[in-house]
Amino acid sequence: MKKIRVGIIGVGNCASSLIQGIEYYRGKSEAIGLMHFDLAGYKPSDIEFVTAFDIDKRKVNKDLSEAIFERPNCTKKIADVPLMNVEVELGFLLDGVARHMLNYPEERTFVIDEYLDDFVPEEKAVAEKQRIVETLKEKAVEVLINYLPVGSQKAVEFYMECALEASCAVINCIPVFIASNSEWEKRFKEKGIPIIGDDIKSQVGATITHRVLTKLFEDRGVKLERTYQLNTGGNTDFLNMLNRDRLASKKISKTQSVQSQLSTPLAPENIHIGPSDYVPWQKDNKVCFIRMEGSGFADVPLNLELRLSVEDSPNSAGVAIDAIRCIRLALDRKIGGTLIAPSSYFMKSPPVQYPDSEAKIMVEEFIKEKL
Repeated sequence: MKKIRVGIIGVGNCASSLIQGIEYYRGKSEAIGLMHFDLAGYKPSDIEFVTAFDIDKRKVNKDLSEAIFERPNCTKKIADVPLMNVEVELGFLLDGVARHMLNYPEERTFVIDEYLDDFVPEEKAVAEKQRIVETLKEKAVEVLINYLPVGSQKAVEFYMECALEASCAVINCIPVFIASNSEWEKRFKEKGIPIIGDDIKSQVGATITHRVLTKLFEDRGVKLERTYQLNTGGNTDFLNMLNRDRLASKKISKTQSVQSQLSTPLAPENIHIGPSDYVPWQKDNKVCFIRMEGSGFADVPLNLELRLSVEDSPNSAGVAIDAIRCIRLALDRKIGGTLIAPSSYFMKSPPVQYPDSEAKIMVEEFIKEKL
């Protein structure tokens, strides 16, 4: 099969796990740890990374194989990555770094030469867009995967404009609403460019587990009355989210993902879902606490408590591998706009929410469709 040429926005832990994972599965013939090893003829090794953007000077101008192991990345090493001959390009900052992160030591956060003000001169934005679009075209990027930090609204929209101009398909892994926004979706559809989004689900993470348990309560006749989900971690994502102003879209995404599994959503005061705190020594390990309170047969109380501990970034890498291959199928079939089935199965905030069991069937049908 033809290689899938991928560009990455943000060379953090998620990018590191994805790239290492491709190398880990190279030469293997089993799908252990993957939902699909062979996806309509495309294997993980058919994914080829051709460019990447970041703003940390420890990563910029380095080979991507080296940059993924630079600080502040702290995810578990799962594979050696040979020289890729892909130089990390300087990205465009905008709101891609929260101000409070400049107060932390270099080993915990980003190193940048300057912090841009909220106001960016139009001529600078135009020049940066032209530079990045030219790079995407020169590298013949087919799929652009967005791993910017939570809350990077302006930066995400900037890169979406670049993707549209360079005719790159997009996988939006963060909770800035693009694929689920009707105006953005219309623009991608009009240009015949596919997009999967928004906000990637982990393989077995906090939100997918909470969704499944919520649907279990509903299907088994238990009335869910109150629930919370609290998460702690020590990676840059959790450090970034200490700024609560950047969390609005994240809380919306995670909350509506769980609420969508109920025929009657809970009142806002009875559901709390979102990051709780940053614990540096946890590094890329994420610990999730879920509590669910409800009433079962004859109104008898039923309470459930769960603790989930996972390495955060590898937990989403396998999902990203499937998303990349599904969007390549859309390119092969000349399908534009938001891909409903893959978005519903792989993302927390797709345009249409389905129970995960239904979304899985939809994805399998999408994969089996003929050209």
